[in-house]
Amino acid sequence: MTTITFLSDYGRDDDFVGVCHGVMAGICPAARIIDITHGLPRHEVRPAALVLRNTLPYMPVGVHLAVVDPEVGSQRRPVAVRLADGRILVGPDNGLLALAAQRCGGVVEAVDVGRSGFRREPVSATFHGRDVFAPVAAHLAAGEVLGAAGDPIDPDTLAQLALPRWRREGDAIVANVLYVDRFGNAALDITHDDLAQTGFAVGDRLELDRGGERFFAHVARMFVDVRVGEILVYEDAYGTLAVAINRGNAAETLQLAIDAELVIRRA
Repeated sequence: MTTITFLSDYGRDDDFVGVCHGVMAGICPAARIIDITHGLPRHEVRPAALVLRNTLPYMPVGVHLAVVDPEVGSQRRPVAVRLADGRILVGPDNGLLALAAQRCGGVVEAVDVGRSGFRREPVSATFHGRDVFAPVAAHLAAGEVLGAAGDPIDPDTLAQLALPRWRREGDAIVANVLYVDRFGNAALDITHDDLAQTGFAVGDRLELDRGGERFFAHVARMFVDVRVGEILVYEDAYGTLAVAINRGNAAETLQLAIDAELVIRRA
């Protein structure tokens, strides 16, 4: 497992990502480190968990380090887990790893790495990414067995992550915003498998009600299926229904923050 993927909310303006890279390279020089993203919303576990779930199937099987840790230094557990498909996830036990674990077959082995012999000493109270998670990930990538990384724990005790669920109200669908990307496209809690239940199809004209303000959109396959400035509802690259504006920002225009409700019906 000489591939390590790395996802965090650290950003690129500070030294945090580079220092973690350095720690991992010092322990496992042969590792190929793939940065998934470090531009996630700060301190927000659920958007990061969704990105990890969506992107992991496109990554080589290896060690997958994820750090969005608003409770660093508290009683939350730092963990490493092995999944049914052979991947190892390393990160805080705050729900960040839960959706990816489900996507990849579930957890078959888990350890608490809070007192791992692989830690850097002394351990900073505020930078477990450098002193706990990165060294543990690197040692596992270098061939150490998971059981050597920490104390065994019951996988059933790992933190889970609840997602909102769209619902039907009369002739309308009430959806919830799960994630907003840097283009202002808003992913909803309606999956590819849910689409048949909604009854929406490509070409339909929809009315979108956001807090009493109404907008009109078309169900489309691609951005170019609507004119510049028009709203479209489409299935995004990860099989999730999303709202966008062709060359615009749907989140700003419709005020679609995370957890916002959007009422959708045929126009």
